[in-house]
Amino acid sequence: MFLKLTNPLVFFDLETTGTNIVSDRIVEYSFVKVMPDGEVITNTERVNPERPIPLESSLIHGIYDADVKDKPAFKALAKELATFLRGCDLAGFNILKFDVPVLVEEFLRSDVDFDISKRKLLDAQKIFHMMEKRTLTAAYKFYCEKDLVDAHSAEADTLATLEVLDAQIKRYEGQTLKDLRGRAIGTIENNVDSLHKLTNDSMVDLAGRFVFNDENVEVFNFGKFKGQAVEDVLKKESGYYDWMMKGDFPMDTKRKLTEIKLRGFQK
Repeated sequence: MFLKLTNPLVFFDLETTGTNIVSDRIVEYSFVKVMPDGEVITNTERVNPERPIPLESSLIHGIYDADVKDKPAFKALAKELATFLRGCDLAGFNILKFDVPVLVEEFLRSDVDFDISKRKLLDAQKIFHMMEKRTLTAAYKFYCEKDLVDAHSAEADTLATLEVLDAQIKRYEGQTLKDLRGRAIGTIENNVDSLHKLTNDSMVDLAGRFVFNDENVEVFNFGKFKGQAVEDVLKKESGYYDWMMKGDFPMDTKRKLTEIKLRGFQK
C-alpha cells in the first residue's frame, strides 16, 4: 500500500434499509483494517435490521429480508465491532455524509461508546471531487481542451456549454450509459429525443421532489415518505397533500402533486 500509516486505517462500507441517517438500519457491513505493517484484516457481516427491508433498497444491494432473518442484530455485534475498530482511523467513499453518521447512530442505539472525535476520517469521494472538478470550466478543459475565458458571464458559459455537449456526443456516441446501480439504461445517440430521455427519464417535477421508480410510478424523493408511491401516500395520509400545498414548494411541484391526486380519484 502506497499510503503511509501511523495508526491502523479501516476502510468500510455499509448497506442499509434506506438513506435516512436517523431511522434506517444497517443490513451489512464490511470493514477492512490495514495495519501500518501492511497486514490486512477483513470483518464482514450481515445484520438483522429488526425491520422489513424496503424492496427499492433490496433491488440496489441485493439483500432481502430472508437473507438476514437469522442474522444477529447490530446490538449483538456492537461491542465486538467497537473493539475491532479501537484505535483505528476510518476511510471510505462518501462516508462523511452517510456511513459514519449511520454507524455512530447504530452504536448509540446499542449503548456502546464509539468516539470519533479523536479519529481521522478520510473520504475518497471528497478528494475525487476536489481534484476532478465537475464545473463547466473543468468540463470545457476536459472535452474541448481549452481554457474558459470570462467564466460565469452568461454568453461565455452558454457558448462553452454548446461546445461541451457537441464534444460529448463525438466522444460517447454509441456507448452504453449506466445508472448509479450499474444497470444499462440506454445508449448515447446523436439525436435530441434520445438525449432528453437519458437525462430526464426519471424526472416528474422540475424540483425533483418526485421521481419515477423502476416501475414508472411517481414516488416521493424526499422526507419521511421517500421511495413511496405519491398516489398511495395521498390516499393514506390526506393531510400530507394540504401540508405540501401550503408549504414552501415550487408551483410546478404543487401542480404535479395535484395532477397525481386527481388521477387517483378518477380510478
